[in-house]
Amino acid sequence: MSDACFTELVSERIVLRRFAAADLADFVRYRSHPEVARYQTWDAPYPQSSGERLISGLAEHHPDTPGEWFQYAMILRSSNELIGDYGAATDAEDPRLAEIGFTLSVQHQGHGYANEGARALLDYLFGDRGKHRVSARCDPRNTASQRLLERIGMRMEGHLRQNSWAKGEWTDELLYAMLDYEWAERR
Repeated sequence: MSDACFTELVSERIVLRRFAAADLADFVRYRSHPEVARYQTWDAPYPQSSGERLISGLAEHHPDTPGEWFQYAMILRSSNELIGDYGAATDAEDPRLAEIGFTLSVQHQGHGYANEGARALLDYLFGDRGKHRVSARCDPRNTASQRLLERIGMRMEGHLRQNSWAKGEWTDELLYAMLDYEWAERR
């Protein structure tokens, strides 16, 4: 069942909320940075039309809709600035399973914001949405993402060799996951 009542997830320094039309310029700006786009599915510069489609498409969309990704705008509470986004996809076959992903502007990396956002999102997915398992994938060359996934308690479950064609090359993927009781033990 979709979460029709979703408004925002609040932590000490950040808020995860729905995207608004006013977020477009900042969203396109940080996603257009070559370092931000390097391990993502899009190329830099990120097209404004793609940002418009994503933001408008999420307006009627609810988190936790099986088979669909939902992007949460990550806002810095002290300045109300958009600093990145988190995504979560509920499995179409089994809604007790979800996958997460994240993007953070270059100038906001290394301050613990991604860690804080991940914890807020995992609290929501495991607590409010009753997920049994949450997973994530990352390129092995993206050591910052690996460290984040391990810091929040996810364990690496696999290394898929050259399983994805991305940006003109075969790339590996690391698979990470956590179960509901593991998250509860960490809380």
